[in-house]
Amino acid sequence: MTTRALEVLAAADLVLCEDTRTTGRLLSHWGIRAKLVPYHDHNAARMRPEVLRRLDEGARVALVSDAGTPLVSDPGYKLVRAVAAAGHQVRAVPGPSALTAALSIAGLPTDRVLFLGFPPAKAGERMRSFRRLAGEPATLVFYDSPNRIARTLAELAEALGPRPAAVARELTKLFEEVVRGTLPELAARFEAATPKGEIVLLVEGHRAPEATETDDDDALPAGPGRLDAGAVDKLLPPLVKAMGAARAARLLAEITGSPRRAFYARAAALGGASDDGADDPQDDPAA
Repeated sequence: MTTRALEVLAAADLVLCEDTRTTGRLLSHWGIRAKLVPYHDHNAARMRPEVLRRLDEGARVALVSDAGTPLVSDPGYKLVRAVAAAGHQVRAVPGPSALTAALSIAGLPTDRVLFLGFPPAKAGERMRSFRRLAGEPATLVFYDSPNRIARTLAELAEALGPRPAAVARELTKLFEEVVRGTLPELAARFEAATPKGEIVLLVEGHRAPEATETDDDDALPAGPGRLDAGAVDKLLPPLVKAMGAARAARLLAEITGSPRRAFYARAAALGGASDDGADDPQDDPAA
């Protein structure tokens, strides 16, 4: 709990919360007295006009979640949207976040992350959504329930293969645990013993196979564009004629992911590279 959060809650005229009992224990621990009002999926539509009315009257309203940061897979974004549209100021008071905490200790790439919340409840819809993620390069992050995590892991393994993953449980709490392994390994572990607590599941994104290094400069390994040798031989002569061998090689390398030198060597074999080597990629500052 931050000092700022305590100050905001102590000054609030109204505290909206998922469960007044849970938030009541929290505020009682810190000696804060506040009017608690439930705000959740079941009463949100009815409560929003009342909250706006109180704000119009000058009241200060705080929104609290049962665990973690509000509005991250918690009800409330429609309230934020309505409050902002009405011209009132909305400020964030950050608290513990399972999403960022899990990312920081999972041991998976964090340069690109796709947060997906809770997986769909229906089995068919779940598998379709998982299969659509097969080519996603970002680290995938889900929230899930203890009773469903083994099935989720098994279905992800079926859809994505044996990728590295991590299951983070009860983050920033007394029984915090992070289990790392492949999707099949984790599925077997949690099938044998159902965990307890709140869960964050992280799965490594799709990684394209790295090009195999060879000593043969004439080799044209398959890249994203998947051009075969015949297609390269058809494309290179007109491209070389239009822009020179070095630039043509660079363009095809960008399209296919294959080395520029391989295309330049092929252009030379087809008679398209200059005899004096002036446009050789090795002499090109951008090569």
